[in-house]
Amino acid sequence: MGIVNKIKSNEKLKKFALWMLMPKNQARPRLWVKIFVNPLKHKNGRGALIRRRVRMDVLPFNHFSIGKNSTIEDFSTINNGVGDVIIGERTRIGMSNVLIGPIQVGNDIMFAQNIVASGLNHGYESIEKPIADQPVTTKKIVIEDEVWIGANAVITAGVTIGKHSVVAAGCVVTKSVPPYSIVGGNPGKLLKQYNPETKTWERVK
Repeated sequence: MGIVNKIKSNEKLKKFALWMLMPKNQARPRLWVKIFVNPLKHKNGRGALIRRRVRMDVLPFNHFSIGKNSTIEDFSTINNGVGDVIIGERTRIGMSNVLIGPIQVGNDIMFAQNIVASGLNHGYESIEKPIADQPVTTKKIVIEDEVWIGANAVITAGVTIGKHSVVAAGCVVTKSVPPYSIVGGNPGKLLKQYNPETKTWERVK
């Protein structure tokens, strides 16, 4: 049994390891993890830029990578505590975005401002425990290439947004979006789709 599996299978060792990696009741890694561990564990592509005011809640037990010539703008938060965060090439994560894994973001994607994309949900079923003490569930978010997501949109766990689609500002996406589509509203609804025969974007009736 490897050391990682040994830690995971022993509750006391697991708690100790988590305490070593991040302060109790905090999502942020300890400073030594940021300085000495994360640069060896995680991958930044050539020309990738993570602005100084980005909050990187990135830990070594899940993956984080950002592809070449991609940018994460100031005041954004990246959290891989419960799942990998993978960002492709030539992608811009706009100001004040929140990305919580598991999430896979493709190439040539534009995130506007104040977007939340979270693959995490909190359990609430037991009324004997605070919600904060109940197990979390995760479902991977996939955002395919060439997508544009408008300001203040919310992408919920388990959603896939198809290639070259547009999510309107303020949209709450609770269901997967087909490629070459435009969605808007709360909850998000299909508004337009590209018709390859007419070569036009047509309204969905």
